Amino acid sequence: MSDPLERIAAALERLAPAPAPVPDFDRADAFLWHADPDRLDPVPEVSRVDLSLLVGLDRTRDTLLANTRQFARGLPANNALLWGARGMGKSSIVKAVHAKLVAEGEALKIVELQREDLPSVARLLNVLRGAEHRFLLFCDDLSFSHDDQHYKSLKAVLDGGIEGRPENVLFYATSNRRHLMPRDMIENERSSGINPSEAVEEKVSLSDRFGLWLGFHPCSQDDYLEMIRGYCDAHGVEIDDATLRAEAIEWQATRGARSGRVAWQYFTDLAGRRGVSL
Repeated sequence: MSDPLERIAAALERLAPAPAPVPDFDRADAFLWHADPDRLDPVPEVSRVDLSLLVGLDRTRDTLLANTRQFARGLPANNALLWGARGMGKSSIVKAVHAKLVAEGEALKIVELQREDLPSVARLLNVLRGAEHRFLLFCDDLSFSHDDQHYKSLKAVLDGGIEGRPENVLFYATSNRRHLMPRDMIENERSSGINPSEAVEEKVSLSDRFGLWLGFHPCSQDDYLEMIRGYCDAHGVEIDDATLRAEAIEWQATRGARSGRVAWQYFTDLAGRRGVSL
């Protein structure tokens, strides 16, 4: 029979897995974080569009690009919350800005973190803290439901607690909600809390921890058509303006929406019909 102390030690090792190994960050410019077990998987090819194809976002593009460039060069920069209408390029602009800076020669990595893995973010920060590179920590479609306590883990990224957020990590998130919480959840806290103002403040102040807020609003019809024309020109799809306009407007009518995502979906259909590979 083995020593009882050895059996106890083996059981503790199973309960407390070893720290995530530090990956070779030179293998890729983008990584995915997975929890249980903790690991960073390299992404050889990121799904993204060129920054020049994001129409109607000039001011937002310039603001986010300047903030990210400052960070990449070791200068002060703010965590950013990109919020607003669905399908208007919130996640696309983050990936496009990162790609542009990498093309300019900046040693900047992007790490995507799923909302479900927020409780493991402290372990991820420990992996990134001592690395030589600088990291954009990116969480897409971030929001919280009524009984969701993950928002407390997010504070570790934004504020960092007593240890502070690592100097080489910046956090970007996208959300359809400006305050990340459902409006009825905030109103419920206001009406039922013992101290309503404090209950609301804890949840609403989460967004205030982002130094940079960038809003994305529904696009005009002209912007929608300009997006599609830009895709056609970039990929060599030939179509006259009158046909494009008629088909694109009919496409948006069948979707009941007009956005950058709908524009890309129409263009994908058009490219397929014209025999053009993307």
